[in-house]
Amino acid sequence: MIELDDATLRSHLLAALNVERWADDVAAQSPFADADALITVAAAAATPLSAAEIDEAMAHHPRIGEKPVGDGAAQEFSRREQGSAADADDETLAQLLVEGNAAYEQRFDRVFLIRAAGRSRAEIVGELHRRLGLDDDTERRIVGAELRDIALLRLQSTFAESAPTGSAPAGSAPAGSASAESAPAGSAPAGSAPAGSTSAESAPAEPVSADHDEARA
Repeated sequence: MIELDDATLRSHLLAALNVERWADDVAAQSPFADADALITVAAAAATPLSAAEIDEAMAHHPRIGEKPVGDGAAQEFSRREQGSAADADDETLAQLLVEGNAAYEQRFDRVFLIRAAGRSRAEIVGELHRRLGLDDDTERRIVGAELRDIALLRLQSTFAESAPTGSAPAGSAPAGSASAESAPAGSAPAGSAPAGSTSAESAPAEPVSADHDEARA
């Protein structure tokens, strides 16, 4: 059972996804039987995020490849997420990220965000270049899905100990599910049922994606 006072629960939620409306909606349904129940509610409440909520959440994500500034749960998540890739220290990839981030920010007027957990830096660079060619609406939907998936991974990490022994990891993707970036527009919302930027975390199972720890995390 996940049964926390409102202030503590909202603190965990906002560290996962800094959107006040979403945190309010999820907290209103507490207590939760287990991590799966929490993540089911969290996924539904984040699908979709509005354009304003995407901007609200993005203000708290560092660029992929840059160290988060300050202390706190969200910054610690970002540090772990961004440092999880085996090629995180590759200087050539680091330079490609710097150049790609600049091109993305010029194109979309926001920091590039992707779930970095479970992705190599080479994969992130490739996805960054692919997304540079997308239209604004498609890219905005992807960013919203990435924010949600990062949040689900963070909640899974925070509340994993609440999951019953032997249960499937909360937010894990069903067999055959599409990745966030590869799913066609209008596909079923990722994480809508349990069985996950910058962003990058040494993550548990990868969450379902509707389209795509934060490559901003």
